[in-house]
Amino acid sequence: MTADVDLAKRCAQIAATTSIPALLHRNAVDDPDRAALSTFGVDGAVTWRQLRDRVAAMARGLAALGLGPGDRMIMMMPSRVEHWVTDLAAVHLGAIPCTAYATLSTTQLRYVAQHSAAKVLVLAGRAELERWRGALGDLPDLRHVIVADEDAVEPGMTSLATAAADGAALHAADPDAFETAWRQVRTDQPVTLLYTSGTTGDPKGVLLTHRNVVYQCAVLEATVAVPDHPRTLAYLPLAHIAERVLGIYNLVYRTGHATIVADPKHLVAALRAVRPHSFFGVPRVWEKMAAGVQAQLAGAEPAVRAAFEAASALARDSFQARADGKPCTDEQAARLSEVDAAVLRPMRAMLGLDEMRWAGSGAAPIPVDVLLFLAGLGVDVLEVWGMTETTGTATINTPATFRPGSVGRTNAGMELRLLDDGEIQVRGPLVCLGYLRADGGTEPVVDADGWLSTGDVGVLDGDGFLTITDRKKELIITSSGKNISPAQIENLLRVSPLIGQAVTIGDRRPYITALIVLDEEIAPIWAAAQGLPERSLPALAQAPAVQAAIASVVDTVNERLSRPEQIKTFRIMPDAWTPETGELTPSLKLRRRVIVEKHASLIDDMYPA
Repeated sequence: MTADVDLAKRCAQIAATTSIPALLHRNAVDDPDRAALSTFGVDGAVTWRQLRDRVAAMARGLAALGLGPGDRMIMMMPSRVEHWVTDLAAVHLGAIPCTAYATLSTTQLRYVAQHSAAKVLVLAGRAELERWRGALGDLPDLRHVIVADEDAVEPGMTSLATAAADGAALHAADPDAFETAWRQVRTDQPVTLLYTSGTTGDPKGVLLTHRNVVYQCAVLEATVAVPDHPRTLAYLPLAHIAERVLGIYNLVYRTGHATIVADPKHLVAALRAVRPHSFFGVPRVWEKMAAGVQAQLAGAEPAVRAAFEAASALARDSFQARADGKPCTDEQAARLSEVDAAVLRPMRAMLGLDEMRWAGSGAAPIPVDVLLFLAGLGVDVLEVWGMTETTGTATINTPATFRPGSVGRTNAGMELRLLDDGEIQVRGPLVCLGYLRADGGTEPVVDADGWLSTGDVGVLDGDGFLTITDRKKELIITSSGKNISPAQIENLLRVSPLIGQAVTIGDRRPYITALIVLDEEIAPIWAAAQGLPERSLPALAQAPAVQAAIASVVDTVNERLSRPEQIKTFRIMPDAWTPETGELTPSLKLRRRVIVEKHASLIDDMYPA
């Protein structure tokens, strides 16, 4: 406990005295020629000196357009170097950048822009402009629209290149203006504005400070051992708290080198090319990775499968022993090292994971069976838990202390308690400044004693490891009064590679049912291996062989559930769920209310009178 207190004090001291602009200045001075940003598939890299020079030019350009301390700026751009430059430029002015999810509707964008009173809007090109067009006339606070793609700039708008060029000229004429501006930025000022996914209503604008994000980086550095100047991939949207912390702030804090993956379809190829030292994946990424390895093994020679299974069993045993705090014997360690070098490491190299020092998962629960399969590959995926309001992680499993199925113990300096109904409350240096109000003020997120109510429900074991059981508002109460966690059932279903999404139904109903969405990548591959003629999701959803396979999965899941939790019947959906179709949030969480309303007739069919 003393070590955690000492660590918290050190991190608090760093966070209180260090801003993001100060860190970028340090990097440009100490490591000017070290690579900072690359784009997958594009030759060359932006060095730390080049990055800061571009940030300085863009900052002067934005200031010339009237962006100043406290002003909000909204960006909608895919992952590209200009996104990082523009974001950091606003931060150096004391302004507050906000990245909007690319999947938001025009109505949602209008709400975000009006609520934030953004003065500047930065868009990538025509696609983003068309999505915003219907809202632009309803934004009285908006002063400038900046467009990155030159061919998409319309009259009255400014090109990003023009803003940067104008800024570069201003900076060359008076470099002290930029240096003076960033030195005025305080650590207790907002560094970003992030709008939550809005699973149950309008999104809330979360204000994170420099102190929040630097504390998170400092505690992560002390908790997870990765090499200096670590290699990473940036592939999640910068509207997501995980990518914003890891892809921007931790990158700057660690003087790392991030390779930007603009199209997630290239993630596997990027992993192989970059071989990152650390990698954070939402559960679906890890599930797909495990399913891909399983599919490869299914087609391998029996001797190859047997060698993998033997090596995998040793790796899993080691993983579980370390989770239990039991050291391996010298003989066990030697045997594992031998089979790892011969069997497992080459497989990890095929995935680009052979130099991985830390693999994290969060944003939603990941099935333990998936964790164990990956551990058998030699990839220890460690779950974290938190939310935008806690600057990402509030609890974390570390390589030294972890427990599969849990989300770890509290980060140093954070406190956690459970209310009588199991709701988790936290307080500490990672809790955000507050929610942005429409009038520009800040609404507190904590009670009078500093506690944040998270809305998540969990349990603590005797060693302080937290397990999330569900969202408080998502618990199912059947008509017979049984309280049931839908997330637990859905996680068990998603262990099957065939299943991409699953939602459990049963609130105020007599029994549990499920809507199941096939995995749009794995299901056609599975069908081909089975010799089925169907390939499209609508056809596969109706195929008897698929229906039988999913029924078998449901039967297996039911064996692990109590009688009230068991799925009585299910329906396979004909199409994938996406943020565009409405069933998922931009961060790929289930919109349960939308699902129930949109598919009401199908649900009612599972409950005949």
